[in-house]
Amino acid sequence: MNKTIYFIANWKMNGNHNSIREIEKVFDFFKKNTINKFKKIIFCPPSNLLSSFSTKIKSKLIDFGTQDISKINLNYGPHTGQLSAKILKDSGANYVIIGHSEKRLIDEDFKTIKEKINIALKNKLKIIFCIGENLSQKKMGLALKVLKKQILSSLDTKRINAKNLIIAYEPIWSIGTGIVPSNNYLDKIFINLKKFLKEKYNVNSPILLYGGSVTADNVSILRNISLISGFLIGGASLKSKSFIKIIKNYFK
Repeated sequence: MNKTIYFIANWKMNGNHNSIREIEKVFDFFKKNTINKFKKIIFCPPSNLLSSFSTKIKSKLIDFGTQDISKINLNYGPHTGQLSAKILKDSGANYVIIGHSEKRLIDEDFKTIKEKINIALKNKLKIIFCIGENLSQKKMGLALKVLKKQILSSLDTKRINAKNLIIAYEPIWSIGTGIVPSNNYLDKIFINLKKFLKEKYNVNSPILLYGGSVTADNVSILRNISLISGFLIGGASLKSKSFIKIIKNYFK
């Protein structure tokens, strides 16, 4: 296996300054255990922790991302409560999660997502772009239609460099439920996504991740899907023990 496998920890609204110990445990583990050199570990903590975490842990083994950026295309300005891409980049982020279903429910529509993606790219932040269908859309057989619309409405064909884009497929009905799609279902999704990205964006080898109730138990099944290049992990990434076990079981 020579392709890079991504393990991205989305901490959501969790953690405090003492939580750096969990990242340090992951760091210490990988200093002592190579497992597989073709892996990328990215932590996305709440933005208030980003600067201190990235300052204390400087290593090629671990990178950092932010969970959001402002849609205002300014580095600085009179915008109370906003965090610009520039500020977050300077705080240690090299990646940004955009389009997560939890954000779409609150304040991210297609226009906002597209604006944030273009702003992030201008500031040299790589994109972790989340897409996914809800349960009713799945039951009606509309999953692929929904995913394609999310992509077409958000990604500008003239600005996207495949090296700066990670697409994380997270079926909404799977996030936090413990329900994981069958391998047959995921195979169909990822095969069609790859074909679509080739046709519309001329991307030959897209970085496609899976997210949604990923655990140390089911990752050994999910790894059999050849087009999956890694995982966006929520709750199981909060503790070093479960996060490390997911990575170990993938490469077992």
